[in-house]
Amino acid sequence: MAKKDKKGFFQGFKEFISRGNVLDMAVGVIIGGAFGKIVSSMVNDILMPLIAALFGKASFTDLFSIIGPKNAADGTPLNSLGLADARAAAAGVNATIIAWGNFIQVVIDFLIIAFFIYLVVIVVVKGIQKRAEERRLAHKAAEEAAIAEEPAEPVISEDIKLLTEIRDQLKDLNKGKK
Repeated sequence: MAKKDKKGFFQGFKEFISRGNVLDMAVGVIIGGAFGKIVSSMVNDILMPLIAALFGKASFTDLFSIIGPKNAADGTPLNSLGLADARAAAAGVNATIIAWGNFIQVVIDFLIIAFFIYLVVIVVVKGIQKRAEERRLAHKAAEEAAIAEEPAEPVISEDIKLLTEIRDQLKDLNKGKK
């Protein structure tokens, strides 16, 4: 029984793979991963440095707010330090660092990726719908053409009808003589 189940499993898997959808999906996942990296690079390396420059920081991920004491134990203002140094110094003076710059960067990254995926999905769905409509119209046209091409009842001329009647009467006469 177990051998039969294995055969059925592998046969089902083979059919699943041979449909082609799996390969399309795998290509989509790979392209999606690469596209995500491209968008992340655009956000991290182009957009965010421009925004960070507006705030006077080297990196947008270094933007943060301080809750509590604003200076480190040695008197250095926490907002003049980088994020990692500010976190370390804030721990010594019971200050809390909210690293909102990194959060904003991740949100922007997500929104751009989601927007482009949405566009791709819309294009794909519209394409599928268009092909389905074309197939439906072609099927309908083929059905209408088949109906139009159906042979009509053959038209029998009066001469043929008369000859058929004569033949039938002759048959009847011959049957009566036997």
